Amino acid sequence: MTAGCLLAVGTVSSSATSHKAGSGKTKPTIVLVHGAFADASSWSGVVQRLQRDGYPVVATANPLRGLSSDTAYLRSVLDTVKGPMILVGHSYGGSVISQAAVGDPHVKALVYIAAFIPNVGESAGELAAKFPGSTLGETLDTASYPLPDGGTGTELTIQQNKFRQQFAADVPASTAAVMAAAQRPVSTLALEEEATKAAWKDIPSYSLIAGKDYNIPPKAEQWMAERAHARTVTIDRASHAVAVSHPASVTDFILRAACDVR
Repeated sequence: MTAGCLLAVGTVSSSATSHKAGSGKTKPTIVLVHGAFADASSWSGVVQRLQRDGYPVVATANPLRGLSSDTAYLRSVLDTVKGPMILVGHSYGGSVISQAAVGDPHVKALVYIAAFIPNVGESAGELAAKFPGSTLGETLDTASYPLPDGGTGTELTIQQNKFRQQFAADVPASTAAVMAAAQRPVSTLALEEEATKAAWKDIPSYSLIAGKDYNIPPKAEQWMAERAHARTVTIDRASHAVAVSHPASVTDFILRAACDVR
């Protein structure tokens, strides 16, 4: 590993700079998976930095309809990628990458960004409630949507006037307002469906903890990271939208994983 790949594991700050991977081997494709109440544009600052460092990047559109169906969709995306991959999941996206990576020899690392790291039999909703601190429930609106079988599902959005404080308190108000308007609803099924696989048991894992996360309590993020034996960093003042507010630090952490597996 070259000197450019070295990045200390510990508490990182938003002023961290990108570290380029060493030369001589194919750089892995970085697959970014957003979570609930977000879309792929939430990775924009990270994508720009990864591309600048020469990494191929795919930022997927996570359907947010159910863990098993979202996993199947991500698997279909991974099947189109050639060569080694690193999967990066934010929030509920962590649950999706944990299932989708199982059995795929091309996935070299899992990176969790303020994300769920469920074990078999656990749901995102269960894990969010494991420790006190989440205020998400009191900010949500519910709506019905039609299911393919003719039934009706329930989806959740964060009330726009509460979005910044709940989800993105360290993001500029104008940016948070756009994020609130463009947020993608998540089905209650996605948050309630239990995981059936846990790729972190066999694939090297990394977890970035957001110290001011009001969606997933930081204590829950830390507990899940320790259980997964993940290499961990913490951004003390970061909101749940850490990839938007601290894209350089998030990119650094992804590059650490990329360097470790090269």
